[in-house]
Amino acid sequence: MGQAESRNTDAPLTDLRSFESRSAAFSFVMTHVPLTVVEEILLNLPAHVVKECRLVCHEWKELVDSGPHWRERCRREGIQPCDASRPPDDWRQFYFMTKKRRNLIKNPKAEDSLTGWEFVDNGDDGIYLKRQLIDLQKEGYNAAFMDHLQPHIKISDWYGPYFNGGCEYQICVELLDQKKEPISTFQPEKVVIEQWNDEPWCKMTHVFKDYGPGVRLIRFTHGGKDTQFWAGHYGIRITNSSVEICPAAERE
Repeated sequence: MGQAESRNTDAPLTDLRSFESRSAAFSFVMTHVPLTVVEEILLNLPAHVVKECRLVCHEWKELVDSGPHWRERCRREGIQPCDASRPPDDWRQFYFMTKKRRNLIKNPKAEDSLTGWEFVDNGDDGIYLKRQLIDLQKEGYNAAFMDHLQPHIKISDWYGPYFNGGCEYQICVELLDQKKEPISTFQPEKVVIEQWNDEPWCKMTHVFKDYGPGVRLIRFTHGGKDTQFWAGHYGIRITNSSVEICPAAERE
């Protein structure tokens, strides 16, 4: 009985000694390992793990928060601004935005029928419009991020006619607040293409900048019509639509 009680009494002390031993070893490592070695280790860890390493000590926090660390991570992973003469102000932000960048339009080439799109009834026969509503919160871009950083929002769309049919192309992209009220709108003049043309595929692009706080949704609408009013599937052809949240260092 007494021996059993003695073993139970010693267990917490053993744990404490083990903890003190690990702490001493960690303190030794922190004191004697050069920061250049620590940084090399961090550069070989996943970025989301490195962010947690900020909590280890003040020196590690300064290292992880430094611009040179994220610039070097970008270099090693082949992530560079399009214009090398205009480096980003915040390499950490640039890194994560570039890694996260993707097309927010679902089914951009309409290969999966019209999944993700909805028709727009504008009351004008002959005009075919379809649209998507993008919820930025659901896509991972929260209100604080959009309001404070106001990243560039790049849209693009490809359109082309049938050579023997005249047609019109139109596009309207709106940055909306939570109540779906427009904050900024891109709506160029309609593109009119005459019949018997040899027009190639064309790309429509626009970059929203400095649009102010409050953007929560993006409404993308495009379409057109056949100006010859032929029966069947004629008129404008549209494909490869895109909406991307871009690093501020990137230019058109």
